[in-house]
Amino acid sequence: MAHASGDGRFIRETGVAAAIAALVEPVLEDLGFRLVRVQVSGRDGQTVQVMAERPMGGMSIEDCEAVSRTLSPLLDAHDPVPGSYRLEVSSPGIDRPLVRVSDFLDWRGHEAKIELKSPIGGRRRFRGVLKGLDGDKVRIAIDAEEALALPVDQIADAKLVLTDELIRETLRRAKHGQRADKGAGTGARAARSG
Repeated sequence: MAHASGDGRFIRETGVAAAIAALVEPVLEDLGFRLVRVQVSGRDGQTVQVMAERPMGGMSIEDCEAVSRTLSPLLDAHDPVPGSYRLEVSSPGIDRPLVRVSDFLDWRGHEAKIELKSPIGGRRRFRGVLKGLDGDKVRIAIDAEEALALPVDQIADAKLVLTDELIRETLRRAKHGQRADKGAGTGARAARSG
């Protein structure tokens, strides 16, 4: 699927994860990948997860390993993470985060969870079927009634819900080379200690 070249991420990291994202995003682009997100967690000591994909979706284990080999010395040189950490490079997986406006179009018809920065109508969390976009708002059908329109600039977190239908569609897209994560289950992943 073709998308506007200005289809940047609307969800941004904070703190150390934001510093890492600023370092790695241009390097990923030079390698032919798009940054999906960066997370820093206390898992396995301290883990830095860089989630990326090719512009048309997918990322193989070999891609993850190549990205990891490139990012590791970059992170060592800039040292944005206090103490030791484990670098993990992965694909988004089937139940991927939705971080670009185009993600809501690409996965229209599939179930998603969306959390807002502030409540609308007393609610911050929504789960339903993506219905596409209406200007700068994501349309999501919560039940059989009309879809709600949630402002993109109010979305704090969004991800697909793993369903049998989503798995079938991801496999179908992979077979036909269409935009989708071509990794299976949790996606491709490579890790190294830093």
